[in-house]
Amino acid sequence: MPISSRNKKQIENEKMTARKHLFLFLFGASLSVLIPLSICPVKAEDLNLTIVYDNNLYDQNLETRWGFSCYVEGPEKTLLFDVGGEGSVLINNMKKLSIDPGGIDTVVLSHSHHDHIGGLSRFLAINPSVTVYAPRSFPSNVKNKIKQTARLIEVHDPMEICQNVKSTGELGRIIKEEALIIETLRGLVIITGCAHPGIVKIIERSKEITKTGVQMVLGGFHLCSTDLPELKQIIKEVKQTGCRKIAPCHCSGDLARKYFEKVYGKDFIGAGVGMTITVEDAF
Repeated sequence: MPISSRNKKQIENEKMTARKHLFLFLFGASLSVLIPLSICPVKAEDLNLTIVYDNNLYDQNLETRWGFSCYVEGPEKTLLFDVGGEGSVLINNMKKLSIDPGGIDTVVLSHSHHDHIGGLSRFLAINPSVTVYAPRSFPSNVKNKIKQTARLIEVHDPMEICQNVKSTGELGRIIKEEALIIETLRGLVIITGCAHPGIVKIIERSKEITKTGVQMVLGGFHLCSTDLPELKQIIKEVKQTGCRKIAPCHCSGDLARKYFEKVYGKDFIGAGVGMTITVEDAF
């Protein structure tokens, strides 16, 4: 399957099995034949997205809190998109998922609400050398606090964060927000914090920036207070963007998740804390 979801332990077991198979393939069961690496096909890298902070439960061993954070592994840099609201919950969940905060290269903050940036101080205490991307509209006191420890890059227009990873730039009028765009061989993977500017607008802007179709959208869609007629219209418009798979969580709301599942069927992913979504052969 091009996209699958499972927990961290399952992924580690799969990696170990793959390493064993690769060893036998390269060296032979008797270790008597060495096959040159140059004749082996180069396998594309997978994209792994692990939700480390959310108010929806997936892994019973983890804590849920209102907020969002997603660990991104597969691009040339390892990223953390948002950091949740409580640093202790963020770090404890990461520890249980065997994710090392010190191994993260880049933090991307979607917007300045506490449930998306509250865990930053605790995170920076562990990894002060990280680079932080934040909307230029962030309050000065927040930006100054980040600069005391880490390197801050202020985002306004769309920009490249690393190879295959971009920011949408600041979107919205009242609440400025950026979303993360990951360009894969299967299409765009878009990660949103709360989608205050509108989930449809974020998808359309991402397509406009990259000139590429959308494989999946993951994150908060800010639909928890939306009435049913408007909700159905938004879901219809999301589907019309060509987005092939959908993984609403955080502030999307139970009603939205229910109706997205009705529309998307097997292409709906009930995302929650502890879930890892893998896009196979992404890069």
